[in-house]
Amino acid sequence: MKKVAMVTAALMLFLAACAPKFGEQQVVQEKNNKQQTAVIPKYNISDSYYRMILPFTPSEARGLAVENLNTRLDVDEFETGLMRLAQQRFSPKDYLFQEGQYLDKETIKKWLMRKMTKEQLKEEGMTEADNIGLNPVLSDQGTNEEKNTKSPIYLASILEHDYLTKNDNGKVQLGGVVIGLALNSVHYYQTEQGYPREVEISDAEIEREGKRIASEVLSRIRHIKELKNVPITMALFKQQPRTSMIPGHFFAMANVDQGSDTIDRWTKINEEYALFPSDDAEKNHRDDLMKFLNFKSDVEDFFPNYTGVIGKAFYVDDQLQQLTITIPMQFYGKAEVIAFTQYVTGLVMEKFPDYVNVNVYISSVSGPESIIVRPAKADEPFVHIYQ
Repeated sequence: MKKVAMVTAALMLFLAACAPKFGEQQVVQEKNNKQQTAVIPKYNISDSYYRMILPFTPSEARGLAVENLNTRLDVDEFETGLMRLAQQRFSPKDYLFQEGQYLDKETIKKWLMRKMTKEQLKEEGMTEADNIGLNPVLSDQGTNEEKNTKSPIYLASILEHDYLTKNDNGKVQLGGVVIGLALNSVHYYQTEQGYPREVEISDAEIEREGKRIASEVLSRIRHIKELKNVPITMALFKQQPRTSMIPGHFFAMANVDQGSDTIDRWTKINEEYALFPSDDAEKNHRDDLMKFLNFKSDVEDFFPNYTGVIGKAFYVDDQLQQLTITIPMQFYGKAEVIAFTQYVTGLVMEKFPDYVNVNVYISSVSGPESIIVRPAKADEPFVHIYQ
């Protein structure tokens, strides 16, 4: 028996040494005119996500969106929403994802600046070659309020995503680029005395300036050697004010053909988030809000330790696609967590139509307690209680 066990173990070790690593595909990627071996995960966690080149190569501009956008909600939606839009042109079945490799941090920082007058350039010790800011000049004339009202900062952030293809020879190459431009709905500034002030920017103004900036960004991108001939998609994102409890949304996109440096047509994107409950939801999404309020009422009736139920609804073409509900409560024991989660799971299945993806996050002061996920058209939800 010992000999058989030894032979079996040796055979397993031999096979393991000869076989490729489980779940990986090796490819060759060219960087800085040098070829290097990269790895593609063989299995994808979802059709909604792209497979990514490993080792993960971060963008040189990483972190800028976090610095420049108003809330973490906007940061997350700006990035994941851009990936979602990219799927319309660059299918996850055919393309791999990589963070932007061509627009570095210093370039983007300069593009996010205001344009300067000759006098301002002279004061800063800069030349006209440095005057590449995409936001409007702040006039020297008038009060701070007058200057900022007339010339708010429109462009808040720029995000580049690269999409790669793999050829029959096992090499990957750039197949397309998607550029997201995050635009302000509110411009924040200070008075001469240092008091914070804000200027609301209309949707019409956001759209007009966003399209103007996008044309200029495209023109500049085409001067980058590696991006002269690749297909490019431009997308415009409206970010929410600093106090918002929901993220902003993309409202327009344009596909630019290989080698072209002009945008011929913009496509409207009809997406938005709504907060449940809120006056906006009462006005624009009353039927969906009533379903949520019925759910909320049942939660309140069953458990006395209620502290609040908040919903974040995502709409595409005015149709509710996803509802994310957070329930923070005070719990006194794990048995109560289990009982409450079971009860809420039943409400989720009964109260919301089956074409909506519903995610429920239940938490206490100690942290996450349980999660309920009911995908659209699913007969049964996924439920996990944290140990």
